[in-house]
Amino acid sequence: MSRKLLPLLMIALGIAGFLLLKATRPEPAEVSATERSWLVQVQKVNSTRATPVLPLYGEVVAPDLQTITATLAGRIDRLPVREGQQVSEGDLLVALDSADIEPVLAQARAQVADLEAQVRSEQVRYRNDQRSLESEKAILDNARRQFERIQSLVERNLASRENLEAATDALARAELTVRTRERAIAEHPARLQSLEARLSQARASLSTAELDGERAVSTAPFDGMVTNLQVAAGDQVSRNQALLSIYPIQGLEVRARVPKMYLGELVDALAKGATLTATTEDSGQRFELVRFAGLSDPAGTEAVLELNGESGALRPGALQPLLLQRPARDNLITIPFSALYGADSVYIMTDDNRMQRVTVQRVGEALSENGERRLLIASEHLKPGMRLITTHLPNAITGLKVKLADSEGAPAS
Repeated sequence: MSRKLLPLLMIALGIAGFLLLKATRPEPAEVSATERSWLVQVQKVNSTRATPVLPLYGEVVAPDLQTITATLAGRIDRLPVREGQQVSEGDLLVALDSADIEPVLAQARAQVADLEAQVRSEQVRYRNDQRSLESEKAILDNARRQFERIQSLVERNLASRENLEAATDALARAELTVRTRERAIAEHPARLQSLEARLSQARASLSTAELDGERAVSTAPFDGMVTNLQVAAGDQVSRNQALLSIYPIQGLEVRARVPKMYLGELVDALAKGATLTATTEDSGQRFELVRFAGLSDPAGTEAVLELNGESGALRPGALQPLLLQRPARDNLITIPFSALYGADSVYIMTDDNRMQRVTVQRVGEALSENGERRLLIASEHLKPGMRLITTHLPNAITGLKVKLADSEGAPAS
């Protein structure tokens, strides 16, 4: 009997021990919910007059690039320049072999000389026709008198019909000779005019050939850079074949697309005589906005910016990023990019250390004194002295509790 009660007794002791432990356990400390504060940096709102900059990406072009072509067919005799070589005004660029030039000039001169001789011959012929006409008219008068005399004799039966026919033929031949000579004299002005026109054309061809002969030896028209070299010494080239190109070292331009939203502002500034400059971020070269292209497309309008100063490492065809200064504006606020949420919102820190969303207008960008790019904004809701949050929080929302990072030992911006 005692063996059957032993398990029950052990179970009862276990339950009693559990109840004793539960009754004597310590009470857990009460946990109260605490709102988290996010560390942020702030800057004081301070409006000022600033010059917005517009980032542009354009292509470097040489508007005065010239292509040297072969004025005559021939062989390249001299080619002292190389691709990318800098030359001075008057330096020899390329020369054709004179043996290919002289025959062309000789042929043009011979044609002029031949036509000049034909003009002189026509004038001699004209003077000879005039003298011959006088004699032929005298012969005609004699033939007419002879015809009249024979005709009178025939009527009186003192001459035969054969004599009359012979006199008639002689008179007809004399009249034909006079008419032929008169026609030759009448055609003299037309023949002379035709010869003089051909002579003028030949002289023009000779002038062209002489000019082509002079241009067969090409020199640099300005201080420039040789590019696009397409031939070598000894090559046979055809007329009007491109040989090389040269562009001036000074006068390079950058052509860049300007979005439509900025076009009106820049055009108005140029019309008022404002000087708008652009700089490169790497080399510090300066460009001046001088005009806009005459045509636009959906991507914008092409702006033309001229280089001021030395070209340095700039080469036509390169992609060049620029920062164009737009007209200055008042009441602008400079902020870091991290302070902007979306396209038109920032947050300020209220007196009770909470975030409050404010809608702003994004005006553009500006360069700080250390060269850092910052945003320019404007808003009638931002007042001087407000604390604008510059730390970008992914969970930012109006009412979120924040505290200054410098209170934890971090510097405020």
